[in-house]
Amino acid sequence: MKIDHNRRWKLFAVAGAAMALVAGMATTVPNTYAAGTIKADDDKWISIGMGTRTSFTAREDHAASGSQWSNDFAVDNARIYINGKIHKYVGFEFNTECFNCPRSGQAAGPPTANTFGSNSGMGVLDIIGKFEISEPVNVWFGRMLVPTERGELNGPFYHAVYDGFRTPLNPADFSTNFGAGGAGMYGRDNGVTFFGKIHPGGTHLQYAAGVFTGSRSGSATGPNQRNSLKYAGRLTLNLLNEEKNPGYYTSGTYYGTAGDILAIAVGGEYQNAAAGSLLNPAPFGAVVSDILFEKVLPNNNGVFTFNAEYKRYWAGNLASFSDASTAPGFTNFPIFSGTSFTAYALYLFPNEVGIGRFQPYGRYTFVNSVHSNALDEFEAGTNYVISGHNARISTWWRHGNLASAGAPALTGITGTNTPHVDSFTVALQLQY
Repeated sequence: MKIDHNRRWKLFAVAGAAMALVAGMATTVPNTYAAGTIKADDDKWISIGMGTRTSFTAREDHAASGSQWSNDFAVDNARIYINGKIHKYVGFEFNTECFNCPRSGQAAGPPTANTFGSNSGMGVLDIIGKFEISEPVNVWFGRMLVPTERGELNGPFYHAVYDGFRTPLNPADFSTNFGAGGAGMYGRDNGVTFFGKIHPGGTHLQYAAGVFTGSRSGSATGPNQRNSLKYAGRLTLNLLNEEKNPGYYTSGTYYGTAGDILAIAVGGEYQNAAAGSLLNPAPFGAVVSDILFEKVLPNNNGVFTFNAEYKRYWAGNLASFSDASTAPGFTNFPIFSGTSFTAYALYLFPNEVGIGRFQPYGRYTFVNSVHSNALDEFEAGTNYVISGHNARISTWWRHGNLASAGAPALTGITGTNTPHVDSFTVALQLQY
């Protein structure tokens, strides 16, 4: 593996120039964005918004030749948000996504045919009916995020870093479809979620628990012949200030706007016969713990943010390609089995440079499958925060052997003797 040092420094120079150009722009950008709202009264309204994320990545030894740097532009997300209320206690949410656009952290799968437009199809991401009765008691029905870990509930737009999905994904997040042979899509599944919040002893305790369709098998193919359901849940304890997000959603940072935050959480999911094969079904279980600490430093000295996450997945002995590919009745839906850990720290400078503030960070990720060698990755980057999660430019460098979208750490299938490679990315995120 030959390292092109000149190429690496050129990439950093390009990124620096791009960041300086944006920082020096004289245009005025609003400090707060909000979706457009049509309001009949306090109990009847509808809002519409959008979100887009695009990136450029250069990756060592990933060109078609196999021995040169790749150069790829990508549309990672393209979403339309529609929310509303039709009654004091009844609301709805309807969001779309470009499912065939490559997503940073997950590939939705290649086009099925070489036809016009086959690589840019829009579809339903969320469709939720909401009964929000009181702070302690609420219930959502439909297609929604499975409540387990902060990383999933942040979604791609509310992570503290641009590419938050670097540890193995839950079945609903690396599956590419619903129904037989699938387990949901983009972290969503069809089901029902109960959630609420109470405030014991001045703290803030939020619960979320749901029942979902989960992994599905066809007749005489795959392990889940009894149509067992998936059960998922999460508990979050805020010891300092309260996190205020819609429903049971989360954020990876609040850029200091919520004050000091210390949130400790545990979550998980379980489904019987969700892994393995027709003749050898195995249950899938996951336990996740995560922490968010955010400190607004005194005397206007900026904001420090720390995120960490630990996962333990159990998927039986037939959940990897190496074991299951030769098993009779294999479902072709392998699930990660093992442990993973990721942690990152960020510092947001207090003063604006141009139209935003710089936020450098560092991150480490470790993935250890029971079926193959352990993998890890180092990441160093900088966010240029213009308007929180609504307008942000990010650039980062990585060195590791976690593969790119859709491979080892992300689908849960880890390789052996995978070399460490470098990559460099510049990305833009916008929301309204």
